[in-house]
Amino acid sequence: MRVVIAEDSVLLREGLARLLADGGIVTVAAVSDGPSLVAAVREHEPDLGIVDVRMPPSHTDEGLRAALQVRAARPDFPILVLSQYVEERYAGDLIGKAVGYLLKERVADVAEFLETVRQVAAGGTVIDPEVVVQLLSRQRRGAPLDSLSPREREVLALMAEGRSNTAIASRLVVTEGAVEKHISGIFTKLALGPAPEDHRRVLAVLTYLGR
Repeated sequence: MRVVIAEDSVLLREGLARLLADGGIVTVAAVSDGPSLVAAVREHEPDLGIVDVRMPPSHTDEGLRAALQVRAARPDFPILVLSQYVEERYAGDLIGKAVGYLLKERVADVAEFLETVRQVAAGGTVIDPEVVVQLLSRQRRGAPLDSLSPREREVLALMAEGRSNTAIASRLVVTEGAVEKHISGIFTKLALGPAPEDHRRVLAVLTYLGR
């Protein structure tokens, strides 16, 4: 796997590259600002971008805007966003196919971080549990969610954390078949019918987060 890192902190940038290298992942470019990220993705065509939300010059949303610019050109390009804090203004815009959102403190768990990198690069969605908690504390759940059973809500909450069916089954101490049945019920109650152009799992999570 080949990645581009966009992070203005030299220490964190080099640390991320070292962690990735130890996991057999090649960093083809490590940059410190948004425009450099866009240029690096265009030049190297990597498999994943790891991007800090806040970068120079204003340290507000430059990283996010650069990531969205990259996605405009390459809609399926996987992006893992790292943030020091939960950026509630932006989190909703980041959730989608092949996107991860992690707080930087999660990088300390190297095995979990590398697994997240691989999952996002493969087209998965991984949302930091703390992001989910804070979003839900600020946003009202929509009416469609009222029809879900307590167990379906538990399953959907774990889906929002990026958990696989196997991981959900392990957490809830049920079979994978039971998880699949609950997910099917969630799709039905949220009116998410099969469609080749849609990712129903992501759409369910978006509904759960009040998008």
